[in-house]
Amino acid sequence: MRKNSIKNIRINSEVMRELSAIIRETKDPRIHPMTSIVAVDVATDLKTCKVYVSVLGSDEDRANTAQGLKSAEGFIRRELAHRLNMRNTPELKFIIDTSIEDAMAMMKKIDEVTGGELS
Repeated sequence: MRKNSIKNIRINSEVMRELSAIIRETKDPRIHPMTSIVAVDVATDLKTCKVYVSVLGSDEDRANTAQGLKSAEGFIRRELAHRLNMRNTPELKFIIDTSIEDAMAMMKKIDEVTGGELS
């Protein structure tokens, strides 16, 4: 299976949708309520999965969410196995993604320089 095959794209989207629902249902208080899945990259052999997570909050919120997700990794993987009918349930690796916060900061700087004329 190629990296950008239709099957791989479909698996990525299904895993992303289910992981979003599972994380919302997780009861760990360390996971910030404004946590969202930005992207999912399931390996072609379905053994590993990189999950890019965005947390809208402080650096402390991001660190706590990363700890909470790492702690709940077994539960999340088991729930994913129950919800998806796949031969292998991939091992999850959560990566905190700050691209949304970086983009918001850049837009704020652009607005300061232009005086808000572009908006």
